[in-house]
Amino acid sequence: MNVFRNLLATLCVLAALTAVAREAPPPVLLPGVLGVSEAQLAADFWIARQDQADKVILGRSEIEAQNAKLMREDESMHDLRKLPSRLNRQQVKDWIEGLGDAPSSPLHDVDGKPVSADAMQAILANRQLDAIPAVQATRYGLVVQRADLRSLPTRLRVFRSDDDTDIDRFQESGVFPGTPVVIAHASADGRWWFVVSPSYAAWIEARSVAIGTAEQVFGYVDKSPYRIVTGASVRTVFTREAPALSELQLDMGVRVPLWTGWPADTPVNGQHAYTAHVIELPTRAADGSLGFAPALLQKNADTAADYLPLTRSNILRQAFKFLGERYGWGHAYNGRDCSGFVGEVYRSMGVMMPRNTSDQGVSPAFAKRVFTEADTPARLSEAAHAAEPGDLVYIPGHVMLVIGRINGEPWVIHDTTGATVRTVDDRRVRVKLNAVSVTPLVPLQFNDRESYIDRMRSIVRIRPLPATEAPNHP
Repeated sequence: MNVFRNLLATLCVLAALTAVAREAPPPVLLPGVLGVSEAQLAADFWIARQDQADKVILGRSEIEAQNAKLMREDESMHDLRKLPSRLNRQQVKDWIEGLGDAPSSPLHDVDGKPVSADAMQAILANRQLDAIPAVQATRYGLVVQRADLRSLPTRLRVFRSDDDTDIDRFQESGVFPGTPVVIAHASADGRWWFVVSPSYAAWIEARSVAIGTAEQVFGYVDKSPYRIVTGASVRTVFTREAPALSELQLDMGVRVPLWTGWPADTPVNGQHAYTAHVIELPTRAADGSLGFAPALLQKNADTAADYLPLTRSNILRQAFKFLGERYGWGHAYNGRDCSGFVGEVYRSMGVMMPRNTSDQGVSPAFAKRVFTEADTPARLSEAAHAAEPGDLVYIPGHVMLVIGRINGEPWVIHDTTGATVRTVDDRRVRVKLNAVSVTPLVPLQFNDRESYIDRMRSIVRIRPLPATEAPNHP
């Protein structure tokens, strides 16, 4: 407790204790959490501090133009519609090997036991790279349930130390029902497919994907009208008649088409539909083929008839819907990590983003300011303090979403394992958060010598990007 008291004493100055016209009275601080008050855990606290919080930043056509630019110019993205009708061996092999080969450092399983060299070789052999055909027809599919994307075809969770069970080094990302994919290869045991999604290429369990024609897949993706999931996640209504569609999880930003023309008095899976939306979901037959079936999504679930307007108030409201969710590296633990978090917030407003921080922070599709070693600490600090709500601050391996300022000091919400700060007696103290958390930006320490601000690599601002504008100017 002494450590936390010391920590709070260091950070209280950041908690709006000075009485000014627009500030609330001195807040009651929560213990041990970086000087955060209860009021600061609500989106409305930060929205109230914004000018023109409901002003539209980008309209629908502008967002679609930005998404098109992202797919056209960002090498981390994959425009599945423009892939050739036949894939050659080298292309598929490059995708698979792009995730890396045998790890160079020792790994441990979830029980802390070393992963043997033989076990590692068996996993690598399961990729059966030698079986990739010289040429193959491009196959398409739809994801039928939330699923993991893995760097290797195995469920084995591996870690770099025997006391870590959070950062699974084989976990890459997650995909959601209705995501289109190209199926490029199969594992030797037949349980895994290597797939290319719009934002990532990796291994997925075959049972999570149904194979269809390009017309079926893209016809489903384009289908209208639809519902957009605007909650952190929602679930379809329970049904014992269709277990695969029962309580199916749909995460923020997922788009599901409505089943138009469903007869008003015809039950869906044994239930009258007047209190729910009848939606159309992809299904997987026993032979792996694609089909479609109706399911119910309650009308009081957090969904919308279209993407939310891109405004500061919506960015903040959407971000705070994840507050307190457990950190999940690569979408593990049925959650998400820092880049997945910001990506899904913006996806609920129709904005597409690359999957990883390393790609998000430099994407040619976004307005941004990029920092180099030539930027002085004073210049970095000035940029951090000028960041606006909705801006994305990138440091190596991490991204934070700016939510506003208190007494001129920037605050962020981010999905993080923890925060390290300096105490008044110049000690570094680590607070384990492991969740979507609200913190001040300035006190966060990257290492013994540098703060997060010292290590900033870019600040991305989602806003119009004129064709004549240099991409290094926010």
